[in-house]
Amino acid sequence: MKDSSDVLVTAYIGLGSNLDNPVAQIKSARAAIALLEGVSELTFSSLYHSLPMGPQDQPDYINAALSVETYLTPIALLRSLQAIETIQGRVRKDERWGARTLDLDILLYGDEEIDVPDLMVPHTGISERSFVLYPLFEIAPQLIIPGKGIIADLVAKCPLDGLKQMV
Repeated sequence: MKDSSDVLVTAYIGLGSNLDNPVAQIKSARAAIALLEGVSELTFSSLYHSLPMGPQDQPDYINAALSVETYLTPIALLRSLQAIETIQGRVRKDERWGARTLDLDILLYGDEEIDVPDLMVPHTGISERSFVLYPLFEIAPQLIIPGKGIIADLVAKCPLDGLKQMV
């Protein structure tokens, strides 16, 4: 399987952390993504403070969104992001929505809809999660999310649920 193609694609990545200095984790992940071969940063959102999804007995999250141009295939990009998560101390557990040092998700990959065992794009829940929608809307207010609609319409229907943009 090829890791890259001749086609340059705009992809959107969601970043989240709630362990081991989350702001530093997000900044470090951004720097690591910038060093990936075949990936160039376009825009980066503000940082957002959000309440945890799932179990509430964990620290609050810091979230952001990043747009990149890439020649990497979706799976190659996913594997690269997972390697960054591991380097930054993420331990994968069976627990869903648990605390983590770093969570990097491919939110969108061009206008593709992908549904394979390791990757679903647009990302599951993208249209209902304030901590994904608001940072994404900040960097791409005209975005159309395949199969979901116009981001401005989705944001208008999505309550903040405690989300706060950090200064």
